[in-house]
Amino acid sequence: MQKTSYQKELTIKATQQKNGASNNKKDVEKIQSWLSLFSIQHPSSGTATGIDSDFGPATEQAVKNYQKANNLPQTGIVDQALFQIMVSPLKNAFETPVAGSNLRELIVNSAKNHLKNHPYELTINQHTNSGPWVRSYMDGNEGNDWLWCMGFVQTIIDQAASAEGKNFKTLMPLSYSCDTIGTVGIQKNLLTRYQTARANANLIKPGDIFLIQKSKNDWTHTGIVVSVNNGLIETIEGNTNGNGSSNGINVMNRIRNYHQSKIDFFSIAPLV
Repeated sequence: MQKTSYQKELTIKATQQKNGASNNKKDVEKIQSWLSLFSIQHPSSGTATGIDSDFGPATEQAVKNYQKANNLPQTGIVDQALFQIMVSPLKNAFETPVAGSNLRELIVNSAKNHLKNHPYELTINQHTNSGPWVRSYMDGNEGNDWLWCMGFVQTIIDQAASAEGKNFKTLMPLSYSCDTIGTVGIQKNLLTRYQTARANANLIKPGDIFLIQKSKNDWTHTGIVVSVNNGLIETIEGNTNGNGSSNGINVMNRIRNYHQSKIDFFSIAPLV
């Protein structure tokens, strides 16, 4: 894989605990982030706590609640063994082998594997688009300006291509910009414009990349095509929400009507 920043999210430098001599702010922030992410999926767990890099009594209690929810001894202390349990959704998303008889199936199944592990952004120090999932998709970058939908797409393409010993950079450059990838699609004759796609659905295939068009050479959001049926595409996309926002909060499985929206499609065919 080319995109390996997720590996930095899987470890802490030392055991962290309330008033611990080996505490460091980055590790405490990681722990608090995973406690908060767990609370999103388990709202009654009592693990939601502030992300302020301070391992105080609130974080200690949140850790104990996390341990209780997972049938573990309630010590309030986070060593690497416990942290590995906390980060298991991220590790599973990036490292679990997925099945597929061809690249398109591998792309779709990789996207589904990420989806089931609940990637979600956090707000840290009043900055949205933050947290371990965003940093993993965006090669360590995070914050208000780091819209991560293309980072998610390229991560999925990278994982699937790597499973076949291929390099996704032969198809497109590493980029976080929908405009950059849309322009490359035009230059390589890989971009099907929405008018053409509406007239011929056979040009859209699972594993391709959709790009929502704002204007002819300006695209605002992207994701993976999972299936095509009767003028609709089923997608898996990052940094979105139930309304299909281009600056949402998580990875979602959505349905989009490409006959009612200006959606262009970038073909992955040269990589297949």
